[in-house]
Amino acid sequence: MMIARDHRTTSSIFLLSAWGFVIAIASIVFLYAGYWLDQVFDSAPTFMLGLFLLAVFMSIWRLYREAWQRRNDV
Repeated sequence: MMIARDHRTTSSIFLLSAWGFVIAIASIVFLYAGYWLDQVFDSAPTFMLGLFLLAVFMSIWRLYREAWQRRNDV
């Protein structure tokens, strides 16, 4: 079944691309929200770095969890 294997490979590539996009957008949004909170509370890079790291770790955790579930489905 060469067609099924090609479809699975293409689907995996699109899935990784989508997760890369999610990680990038979440990082930018949380970075901006942290910057705004730092401006409000006058606390230089505290919220900005904290929310940025939170976004990255949460996105990677969700990617890992989805990959783990898909691994069991195969």
